[in-house]
Amino acid sequence: MADQPAVDWEAIERSPEFQELVHRRRGFVIPCTVFFLSWYLGFIVLCAYAPDFMGDSVYEGLTVGYCLALSQFLMVLVLGVWYLRKAENVFDPLAEKAARRAVETAEDDSGPARFSTGADDVAASTEEERKA
Repeated sequence: MADQPAVDWEAIERSPEFQELVHRRRGFVIPCTVFFLSWYLGFIVLCAYAPDFMGDSVYEGLTVGYCLALSQFLMVLVLGVWYLRKAENVFDPLAEKAARRAVETAEDDSGPARFSTGADDVAASTEEERKA
């Protein structure tokens, strides 16, 4: 592990590629979170202050309250799938671009760079333990 260059995390954080990734991800996650929490809290408020409305029958014993409660599960599914698609098409390519930039910067500063995800370190330490 001694041949690995020191990672300048502050430089990576300041890089335009990483900043774009953070900005785009926040621009998606925060509005979705606010929307979902508003939807959920709206449901709670309706349960508390409009019990007659929530008890209205929609179809043979299925009430407005049950429909809104079930819509919470649908909302989680929709937002989850939307996030996964956004991650695959937008966030992951931006993350790869930021990682390439970090590697290029490290190579410029100290020769060829080898970055570890941590899994390499665990595998190496496990192998060393087996040898001992």
